[in-house]
Amino acid sequence: MKSKMETLKGKNITDASHKDLYDVICAIVSEEVNKGWLKTEEHCKQKQPKQVYYLSMEFLIGRLLESNLLNVGMWKVCNESLRRLGFTPTDVYKEEHDPGLGNGGLGRLAACFLDSLATLSYPGHGFCIRYRYGMFEQRFINGYQTELPDYWLKEPYPWETRRADEAIEVQFGGNVTMLKRNDGSLEFKHENTDKVLAVPYDVPVVGYNNEFVNTLRLWSAEQVDSASHLHAATSNYYQQLEHNHSIEQISGMLYPDDSTDEGKRLRIKQEYFLVAASLKKIINDYKAMKQKSLIHLHEKVVIQINDTHPSMAIPEMMRILMDEEGFGWENAWAITTKVFAYTNHTIMSEALEKWPISMIQELLPRLYMIIDEINERFCQGIWFDYPELRDSIPQMAIIADGQIHMAHLAIVGSFSVNGVAQLHTDILKNHEMKNFNKLYPERFNNKTNGITHRRWLLMANPRLANLISETIGTRWVNRPRELTHLLRYVNDNPLLERLGHVKEKNKQDLARYIHQTTGILVDDQSIFDVQIKRMHEYKRQLLNIFHVIYLYNELKENPQLDITPRTFIFCAKAAPGYYFAKEIIKLINTVASIVNHDATINGKIKVVFLENYNVSLAEKIVPAADVSEQISTASKEASGTGNMKMMMNGALTIGTLDGANIEIKNLVGDPNIFIFGLRAEEVNAYYQSGQYSASDMYHNDERITQIMDQLRDGIFGHHDTEFTDIYYHLLSTNDPFFILKDFESYVETHQLIDEAYRHQDKWLSKSIVNIAHSGKFSSDRTIQEYATGIWKLDKQLK
Repeated sequence: MKSKMETLKGKNITDASHKDLYDVICAIVSEEVNKGWLKTEEHCKQKQPKQVYYLSMEFLIGRLLESNLLNVGMWKVCNESLRRLGFTPTDVYKEEHDPGLGNGGLGRLAACFLDSLATLSYPGHGFCIRYRYGMFEQRFINGYQTELPDYWLKEPYPWETRRADEAIEVQFGGNVTMLKRNDGSLEFKHENTDKVLAVPYDVPVVGYNNEFVNTLRLWSAEQVDSASHLHAATSNYYQQLEHNHSIEQISGMLYPDDSTDEGKRLRIKQEYFLVAASLKKIINDYKAMKQKSLIHLHEKVVIQINDTHPSMAIPEMMRILMDEEGFGWENAWAITTKVFAYTNHTIMSEALEKWPISMIQELLPRLYMIIDEINERFCQGIWFDYPELRDSIPQMAIIADGQIHMAHLAIVGSFSVNGVAQLHTDILKNHEMKNFNKLYPERFNNKTNGITHRRWLLMANPRLANLISETIGTRWVNRPRELTHLLRYVNDNPLLERLGHVKEKNKQDLARYIHQTTGILVDDQSIFDVQIKRMHEYKRQLLNIFHVIYLYNELKENPQLDITPRTFIFCAKAAPGYYFAKEIIKLINTVASIVNHDATINGKIKVVFLENYNVSLAEKIVPAADVSEQISTASKEASGTGNMKMMMNGALTIGTLDGANIEIKNLVGDPNIFIFGLRAEEVNAYYQSGQYSASDMYHNDERITQIMDQLRDGIFGHHDTEFTDIYYHLLSTNDPFFILKDFESYVETHQLIDEAYRHQDKWLSKSIVNIAHSGKFSSDRTIQEYATGIWKLDKQLK
């Protein structure tokens, strides 16, 4: 490290800043990573194995320095070296900015999958956009969310390599002319287009301790040098600048606001930009292998679509095969439907992506023609072959009501459609997509999500990881299911005492961070009750804060009330245009400002809302959590991965029977999880019958009446009308996510948690059971299921 500092920075190590050290360590690690990267690339060139290409609009990869140090076997050595030199490792590592390439669970899942692919030695690549700005930096001003630019690339990113020689041209707009060839077939010419250059930046994805390195390719939108006069109008200097700016916007920001037509157009451009560049790269790689005709593409290539955002890849593949490679429709469709697999991440109809026909026609005229033909053939196929489904054609069509339904396109054009938890898949098959399941029963399958235990336990919680290794050995690092050996120790008092000490230290670290960043002093002996996820009505942060208000009301009435001290920790970003979610953030912060400063309740409850949730912040919170809030309305959460992260770190779950909570419950057993609320079938029965009344709940439960009236009357606001929107929204929409209905059950279940936590030996025993079963939720298991069940990949043992 000293010699590298001298050659790279021209400094003595004693004069180095944290940033200098960060740069030098990155350079040292990169040399090691690049060796494995080159070896992996050469191996794949020689062996030509089948590879998976994972298309996703998000990869929430988090900071990579510590992860890469861990995976190449240098993490402990580096930490010791820094300490010997008088530096604190965490002060050096936090010089890295979290890449702004993702927002929530979808992107974090994709990142975990890449980690597991490389660790299991499966050849695979991720494709995403190199957004210059992440979603946003979240700040609270007077309790309100304020969005600031997340310019994560203001410093050079040490893990990326620009590959300008592999840039690909992507075309938008223009017009399509149809010509008849001599053989009678049709030829389509796409002319007068706006051209954009997709310039790749490659980031290595390092396998754990195996010298296997895959690639995450990020596409940056840049001007085509030779196309400085794409339109006659752009010869004007200012118009040219505006045109260049519109090109740069394509890779400018993750999830631009699509509440306007202009925002929608930009989102469509982003999605097409990603898939057009990625497919061209995939086909170029296939041709470079000097393989047989593209008719055999599926033997070497499988493309996984992560949610609907990349589903334009299906018609784009058809366009390439027909317009550029000369295939007829039937052969092109046969190739396409053998190559694509689709992961569905939601059953909420409002979240299923749809685009106006007119916009696709304007921006992607040739692609629209292909989508229209796919739809026509699909609907005709149902009409002639499945007469019993004729009445369902309007609900199943890819194009209907002036919109293109991207989920329908993804299902029709893929050979595999998977949900991400067993309940989610069952709902897809039996309710939301039941007619598609009747058509294609062989396509639907389940792959329950997972997380990489190397980042979320080994790296994020070294105290716990060391305790586990000292107790059962280190084989669990490569075989996470071996964590079940901990079940032998559920009543081992010395181990339980050590586990309690680990949790206490982690809570002290988080309490220190909370004080440093917010000024709030929290009791590290209190229950750390954690809800960290995207702010959304169905995830029900509102139910959580209603419980806090209820406890506060109880304490105001009886300050001597015997409750276990509790610290409620929230982290969440609301989409910039999501007014109601932002109102909930304001409510939580307002309640916090009142509760935290009320001396009459003797500090028995505290509320903390930490700003700007990201991977690095999650890595601080997860190891310290006692209670994991997984309280979405049953049937609404596809899977969840925060539940897995906190379970793996010894937190106990309070949750509905939703998503992967069900599978957690089935593993750990009823005594080791706190389940409450309506079941999925009860929720759906209320929706169908219309017999639920939020007004009745409001009038018949005096606790709810008090809380709602406090919102209406300004008790928790700076003026009388501050939270009336929440009050009226719950009543006027009839509480669509059953916050009021589940309130009683939620409060009672929290009382059980309060009682259970008082008996620390039993609580820690439950914690051990959760950790022991968490290996099932390693992304290694999930990827193994994808690799054998969908992708048909072979491990590359070098």
